[in-house]
Amino acid sequence: MREFIDFVSASADTTADTEAIAAAAACLDRFTAAFNARDLAGMDRELHFPHVMLSGAEHLVWDRPGQHPANLFSALEGTGWACTRYEEKLAILASADKVHFALRYTRRDKAGSVLSEHRNVWIVTRVAGKWGIALRSY
Repeated sequence: MREFIDFVSASADTTADTEAIAAAAACLDRFTAAFNARDLAGMDRELHFPHVMLSGAEHLVWDRPGQHPANLFSALEGTGWACTRYEEKLAILASADKVHFALRYTRRDKAGSVLSEHRNVWIVTRVAGKWGIALRSY
């Protein structure tokens, strides 16, 4: 088991951090491409499990793939949603194996008009060589 000091020690390798940010950002892009393609399995491929979501003080933990609601996309389409687009993707903390992103994204209709704007913090980690979204805070 790792010691507490290992968790709070800063990375000194900024090259590794830059490479990590690019790889983690690519994971986010793949997730959103799958989301816009209405591909639940593709979305799951970009998540690490257990996967944690925070909303306010509440949290939800998915232990395995296949937990997205089956009606996710029909519910979104019922609001007029056609796609989601990142407006800002800012790495706010990075190390060789973990990147925290402050995200701003919009949900848009078929004409491209903004239906809603969202700001979240997502954490992407590299586990066994694979980058995946470990935590989403809404």
